[in-house]
Amino acid sequence: MLEDLLRTLAPQVLGVLVRRHGQFAECEDAVQEALLEAALQWPTSNVPDNPRAWLLTVATRRLVDHWRSESARQAREERAAALEPPPSEEPSSVGDADGFAEDTLTLLFLCCHPALSAPSQLALTLRAVGGLTTAEIASAFLVPDSTMGQRISRAKQGIKKAGAHFEPPEAAERGARLGVVLHVLYLIFNEGYAASSGPSMQREDLTAEAIRLTRLLRGLLPGELEVGGLLALMLLTDARRRARSLPDGMLVSLAEQDRGLWDTAQIAEGLELLSTVLGLGRPGPYQLQAAIAAVHAEAASADQTDWPQILALYTVLEAMAPSPVVSLNRAVAVAMVEGPRVALELLDGLDVELKSWHRLDAVRGHLLEMSGELVGARECFLTAAKKTGSLQERQYLLVKAAKLGQLST
Repeated sequence: MLEDLLRTLAPQVLGVLVRRHGQFAECEDAVQEALLEAALQWPTSNVPDNPRAWLLTVATRRLVDHWRSESARQAREERAAALEPPPSEEPSSVGDADGFAEDTLTLLFLCCHPALSAPSQLALTLRAVGGLTTAEIASAFLVPDSTMGQRISRAKQGIKKAGAHFEPPEAAERGARLGVVLHVLYLIFNEGYAASSGPSMQREDLTAEAIRLTRLLRGLLPGELEVGGLLALMLLTDARRRARSLPDGMLVSLAEQDRGLWDTAQIAEGLELLSTVLGLGRPGPYQLQAAIAAVHAEAASADQTDWPQILALYTVLEAMAPSPVVSLNRAVAVAMVEGPRVALELLDGLDVELKSWHRLDAVRGHLLEMSGELVGARECFLTAAKKTGSLQERQYLLVKAAKLGQLST
């Protein structure tokens, strides 16, 4: 598929340009122009024998054109002339597979530079490494093209202002930077799996892109166990995609999903990958989350879910990487093992940090429903419906509230 090919080649070509010439912003713009030209030409003229070399040549020429138009000074002209590839040069000879892989890895670390805000890291990663256009990224995050364009522009300027160079981070720094990279990929996947707003609960283009990029990172850093853990988590979670909603769009809770619709191939791959990283060292947060997803995946039905094991895993995760979200998820596991009353007491400490998040109210409503307090549960579902930006989730919560209203009258 042409779109997949261009997304695969985009970071490789950009990596070569930035490594050669620096100036990330200008190089990225040149690559985007080359990608657009390929998208317009290749469907009618066929894909060239060496598409990467074609893109590299066109992007280099666009870069040269930019420098020439920027200034007519002799120094600029001399620099541009020196960069023009001679006719006899064979572009395909530039770099080998390992070189392109290293460039892509360096590019991923550069886009996730800690000097950038999280939204900027997300946008720049999807643009430079994912090969998505500004319009596609804007659509994914439901903002105007101009807003996303400004965000990407600020991210590029942030890279320049930070004095970041196109080079792999030092070994001592790579561990911390890898954490940022994984977090960005995790956020991209989460936004695709449970869109924060809009008419659709899921953005399959984003989940697929997050999985693709994490596969790429796994291939580049096979020894990093948390990379494997994150990929396993994505595969096991995304395997439920087809069962998460009915044909009319109505959301289906995990307990009510038709597990026959789960993607068994993805589950098998995720379980196999998880088995290769667990037990090789102290597990990290992504490996623990993948292990929780694996327990759900291995249960033939909701009733057969090993909730004590899930609770134990959440307890370890909460101690290792404490967060209100982890505590909320652990409370659900507590409800399934020790009862909803115990879990409700745990939610009281989360009101301050999660008061604006609809899921706290939704979980409280679920636990109250389990306890038989239907009136209170209904009020919680209505409150949650007002807070969520997802139309599908809002519909689901309102239907839940309506059903409870009928039962309590």
